[in-house]
Amino acid sequence: MPKVSKEQVGILTSEQIRAARAALGLTTQVIAASTEIGLATIKRYEATSGVPKSRKGYLVQLKAYFEAHGIEFIGTPDDRPGIRVDTPRR
Repeated sequence: MPKVSKEQVGILTSEQIRAARAALGLTTQVIAASTEIGLATIKRYEATSGVPKSRKGYLVQLKAYFEAHGIEFIGTPDDRPGIRVDTPRR
């Protein structure tokens, strides 16, 4: 796993994680299996408020997973964090 830079720490809030998962209609179990991040870790991230504490680069991994599925993260953790859903073009 690549080393996480200081700029990447705190790139995702728990609210954005919950919103992204809900927008995709996925369960925490599906996210855990797809990303190989422990189910307990994902549940802990979602149960907090603000930026979850993460030491293993899992927030970067989650962000990449959601972005690959059409989620765009907008704002910053301190300034109106949110998501934008990219609908597939047909």
